[in-house]
Amino acid sequence: MLKNINPLLTGELLHLLDELGHGDQLGLVDRNFPAYRYDMPVIDLRGADTRAAAEALLSVFPLDAFVDTPIERMEIDGSPDEVTAATTALAEIAAAQDPEAAGVESVERFDFYQRATAARGFIQTGETIPYSCYLLKKGVV
Repeated sequence: MLKNINPLLTGELLHLLDELGHGDQLGLVDRNFPAYRYDMPVIDLRGADTRAAAEALLSVFPLDAFVDTPIERMEIDGSPDEVTAATTALAEIAAAQDPEAAGVESVERFDFYQRATAARGFIQTGETIPYSCYLLKKGVV
């Protein structure tokens, strides 16, 4: 056991985060995202929603303050400007951690799938809100 570490941050997840360097991308995706398609490590957090996973993740994961938008979100088909409660929660948590590194960019769904090929791994949540898929760019400490 470790003090002051969110219990969702398993050894496997912390190991993956430790291996990421500045500018590397990590996927934080919902239960419907085909994470295993990418042949990358997938950390199973299906017992958590986006809010809980983001609170745990962003307590140790710095977002890249050197880019305008360190978070990319999957657009909703037919409603590209609609922002879900999961996206709002992630943006609020990111802003609380580092207001300078809290931008969120909207990405068309099929472009998002393509961009996900650059991810170094995925955290798959049990989020039930569709289109709750994000790519987060790691910053520096």
